[in-house]
Amino acid sequence: MQKPSSLLYNLIRPALFRLSPETAHELAMSLLRLVEHLPIPVASTDAGLRQDLWGLEFPNPIGLAAGFDKSAKLPHAWSRFGFGFAELGTITARPQPGNPKPRIFRLPEVEALINRLGFNNDGAEAVSRRLGPQLQAAPAAIPLGLNIGKSAIAPLTGAEEDYRSSYRLLAPLADYIAINVSSPNTKGLRDLQTSDALLRILQAIRADPLPRRPPLLIKISPDLEPSQLRDIVTFCLDNEVAGIIATNTTLSRDGISAEARNGSESGGLSGRPLTARATKVIGEVWRLSSGNLPIVGAGGVFNADDAFEKIRAGANLVQVYTGFVYGGPGQPRAIVEGLGQRLEREGFGSIADAVGSAAG
Repeated sequence: MQKPSSLLYNLIRPALFRLSPETAHELAMSLLRLVEHLPIPVASTDAGLRQDLWGLEFPNPIGLAAGFDKSAKLPHAWSRFGFGFAELGTITARPQPGNPKPRIFRLPEVEALINRLGFNNDGAEAVSRRLGPQLQAAPAAIPLGLNIGKSAIAPLTGAEEDYRSSYRLLAPLADYIAINVSSPNTKGLRDLQTSDALLRILQAIRADPLPRRPPLLIKISPDLEPSQLRDIVTFCLDNEVAGIIATNTTLSRDGISAEARNGSESGGLSGRPLTARATKVIGEVWRLSSGNLPIVGAGGVFNADDAFEKIRAGANLVQVYTGFVYGGPGQPRAIVEGLGQRLEREGFGSIADAVGSAAG
């Protein structure tokens, strides 16, 4: 039975979807600013859904993926929807407007989005100035990750200094930092998914003496060749990277018919067509790392069954974005509740027991 929040969203979604995707997103962010300041209690979750990772307590494994709150303006809002963690960004060292509009497109027939936003955000310095006082006044109720990417004007040669600038400003505020080298919408960015390039980035951001260093994760593409994926997993294990986020959006158009509305637009595809592809990558990372590298699974999660399949493939945590756009504000809690029921039905005592269970 659908909850009132889901029923209401289903009623208003047709009107919302008549707006352009970016206008609808801006409207949603404006409304969420009200939630940011409301004293709404954070719902408790089943003890079996709680996890401790990297010294952080996650009340449940369902998180908001990077891309929704690009400039980290709403650090307190996301727990009120039932999320167990949130990843904010992508944030770049330099403020930038992103790519020309229009740059987000809905594919409603297949519950997908195509975006070519290009890391539009306020820049690391502005985010740091705003976010620091917000968290000092009221710590977030759930772990907050900050996702950092390369500024569009920064050359690939020397990109590590651009990441270093963002890391220096944002690491003191983050529960974990995600290094984004996998968006298809910044020219050449995916070329940084090599061991040499990643090592330069890690060495640069680790060079500064900082009072605290949050766990460091790397966000990867779903379009990597098997040898590239193997190299990244080996690199992470050898260089004390805390985990992998699998995956970003895809350039593939598998499962999208030539007649699909907006299907020919360029950019990264997310949503239902990415579900199986992302889950396969998660399973490969789990296998290649022998389950020794924590994984945050992302890509085509719309319900508890989608989340559970990613957990069984090897994901410790699961993120949603496009599913949140199509499912509305009631979706995170529905996934969390359904996940608890699925764990009980399958005979798992906790999320940790289910992680990687599909691999045997």
